[in-house]
Amino acid sequence: MSIHRRDALRLSGFAAAALAAPAARAQAPAALPDKPIRLIVPNAAGGVADLTARTVGQALSERLKQPVVIENRPGAGGIVAGQTLMAAPADGATLMVATNAHAISKSLFKSLPFDPIKDFAPVGLMGTFAIALLVAPNSPIRNAQDLLARLKTDPRNSNIGTISVGSTQNLAAELFKTTAGIEATTVPFSGTPALLTSLLRNDVTAAFEIVAPLMGQLKDGSLRAIAVTSTQRAANLPDVPTLQEAGLAGFDVTSWNAIVAPARTPAPVIERINRELNAVLADPAIRARLLEAGVEAKGNAPAALGQLMETEAEKWRAVIERAGIERQ
Repeated sequence: MSIHRRDALRLSGFAAAALAAPAARAQAPAALPDKPIRLIVPNAAGGVADLTARTVGQALSERLKQPVVIENRPGAGGIVAGQTLMAAPADGATLMVATNAHAISKSLFKSLPFDPIKDFAPVGLMGTFAIALLVAPNSPIRNAQDLLARLKTDPRNSNIGTISVGSTQNLAAELFKTTAGIEATTVPFSGTPALLTSLLRNDVTAAFEIVAPLMGQLKDGSLRAIAVTSTQRAANLPDVPTLQEAGLAGFDVTSWNAIVAPARTPAPVIERINRELNAVLADPAIRARLLEAGVEAKGNAPAALGQLMETEAEKWRAVIERAGIERQ
């Protein structure tokens, strides 16, 4: 082989290596800060959001090879948690659980220290969970059609119970009324125990409440679910029809938990966390654990979560305005 040919081959090899190096670097996963990742939960320990965060966080920690620490920051309708996230560096080391309450807050509060849509970067959905329309076990109402007939024929002696004004359950009741064209009174309670006590005493005709904490009572018959508010039947209540099946076309109230980051978090970091999050949610063992907590594991892309948050904010703005709910 001539000297010139050897030189040419050597140079071409250097050129190939130089071209390959950027490609290899591009394929390397985005780096996260070398410290524990904080996952802020805007609710107290033990609730659906907290259980979801702990189940997903533990598995996400194993995939990211660094600890994921759950930090509960309840209070003020998610404002405390949101402010904590806003104060954190936008480097992927601080994340927050977002729920449909964040989408609602944009229209529920007179002012917020942040924009719940623009100031948080969507990372990915974790899961959804059902809200059920409930009656007492001794109620003569057997299904949603019975309830609608009762509310239409005797609105003065009928009502619907929920927890606090502006909650997803409360707004689900308001959307139910406007969709069905009924004028029944919505009665808000301070919390689930007070709501269920009133329902079992037949002080309220029916109630909207999250299914997950009530599965024991639904299984033993001390409560009856006559419908769920989602577009599809809940995996943990497969025999309970949806309100769409009962004739309320287009009715959809689905509670969800997702992960968001500070708005300026680099896209490669968000994409990496999203990729690992979706891998976690595809694990059959994780899906089973979440379903035990009443949550159906569902992942998506950051852009899809962003679209969901915007759509939900607009939907609940319209419901709040129609119901005449004063901003808090």
